[in-house]
Amino acid sequence: MSDEKYLTAEGASRLREELKHLKGPEREAMAHRLRDAIEMGDLSENADYHKAKEDQGFLEGRIQELEYLLKNAIIIKENNGHPREVVEIGVNVTIEEEGYEAETYKMVGAKEADPRNGKISNESPIGSALMGKRVGETAEAQTPEGPIYFKVLKIE
Repeated sequence: MSDEKYLTAEGASRLREELKHLKGPEREAMAHRLRDAIEMGDLSENADYHKAKEDQGFLEGRIQELEYLLKNAIIIKENNGHPREVVEIGVNVTIEEEGYEAETYKMVGAKEADPRNGKISNESPIGSALMGKRVGETAEAQTPEGPIYFKVLKIE
């Protein structure tokens, strides 16, 4: 897998909103939880305090992860109606596996992948097999059950 992290403009916007929420209301709520737990007394045996500190660690870790990702991600611009010749991040690609109905997926970076909602990662077996393919070409993806073949029907 690549060290480069790709995001669509939509995905980057969603992550910025999450970061804003975590650094604002979530951090504030965490501070209140900690204050309330500290006021209960003896911290060495205070389960609420220990749980709040653990949750604070996860919160701060997620904030750091989002800040790093947003600072270092490559933002993929939408195609804005311009035809794309090959499958790349940011396009919608319609594929068909023999014996199955055609399906359309949006190619996204790993941080945005959500196959149940039609978003596949360029790093997934199917996504990496599709990268660089043109309409009419067949992609071979290696899966635990063996290779599967998809024909590229449309790139938008």
